[in-house]
Amino acid sequence: MNGPSRIALGTLGNAGLFLLALAAQPAAAGAQPAQAEQVRAPIALLSDLGSGRVLIARDVHRRFMPASLTKIMTAYVAFELMQEGKLQPGQRFVVSDDAFRKWANVGSTMFLSRGSTPTVDELLGGIMTVSANDGCIVLAEGIDGSTARFVSRMNATARKLGMKDSHFGSPNGWPDQGATYTTAADLATLAAAMMRRHPLLYRHYVGHQSMTYNGITQPNHVPLFGVVVGADGLKTGFTNESGYGLVGSALRNGRRLLVVVAGSDTPRQRKDEARDLLEWGFARWSDASVAPADKVIGSARVQGGAARSVDLVAPQSYFLTVRRGEPLDHTLAIRYSGPLSAPIGKGQPIADLVIRAPGQPPHLFPLVAAVDVPVAGFWARLRDGLLGLIGL
Repeated sequence: MNGPSRIALGTLGNAGLFLLALAAQPAAAGAQPAQAEQVRAPIALLSDLGSGRVLIARDVHRRFMPASLTKIMTAYVAFELMQEGKLQPGQRFVVSDDAFRKWANVGSTMFLSRGSTPTVDELLGGIMTVSANDGCIVLAEGIDGSTARFVSRMNATARKLGMKDSHFGSPNGWPDQGATYTTAADLATLAAAMMRRHPLLYRHYVGHQSMTYNGITQPNHVPLFGVVVGADGLKTGFTNESGYGLVGSALRNGRRLLVVVAGSDTPRQRKDEARDLLEWGFARWSDASVAPADKVIGSARVQGGAARSVDLVAPQSYFLTVRRGEPLDHTLAIRYSGPLSAPIGKGQPIADLVIRAPGQPPHLFPLVAAVDVPVAGFWARLRDGLLGLIGL
């Protein structure tokens, strides 16, 4: 792309939706995302989070019981509250008599004692490192006063994220006659949101190989650590009904892949499948930059501002994922509702970059204002009025 072209393609709808063509290459017939040669898991998904491209998809909309994979949502809800300032890492919650009676030493646990007051930091560490069933309940009760209210919050969060095929019946995923279910596609949506929206909290609470609490050291059950270079999460799940599942992720040279496998018969099958999919993704595919961070991509019209337009930049680098050795074949466009109204602040999201490539759905990424555009003064308003009279 030699530079941004600013050719208006048209106005769509009453809201004044403008599309600006930026770059176009011939839409040659490209291969559909290939399936790995030996996918064994009944349910499998592999995606590149840099571009959002799904590299592997097998039965990704088939509902299944997630077991402890539910705890990803429990942690995500807590992360959201922490970001909003409504939950603090040092905040302490009491292990209630009811929580202790029902969950002491039940399944995976961090061995919380009756009446103790663990911090939110300790509870989240227990949930994401040792899959603490008791920690989930204490966190839920502490946040919302009851697990029922917390579960309602979980389901509201799922709807907000667009997880259309998921429902949660408990904070820890304990078998509940099918009240809790999800899909690989929904789990990928959730995991991606956790890593994109809360990267600092993700790094703090996810990926630890062990945890020591009350003098008891337990290992993390994620089988990718020490097996896949760059593996840093995320969570395993198992019940007799659901089989063995995993949401895993690995980061290499700034490129992150996400894998979901479910319904495996043994923990070894789960580990081997996740490992093989990640290695296949890193070996056979690569990321190509299509919009470098902070580079001017185009511009948007501004009404009532000191300037008549504002440059648009990507707040971070955006990529397409392609098979190694394949040429990059894509088109870029800017979409926004306009003209925009001043004032506009630098860094304010005001448009979407639409990336299209053969065999892939369109990818939408936010674009932000490169500079401030204050409200127009007298002379700027006069200028705009005169230019408007001649159609400019």
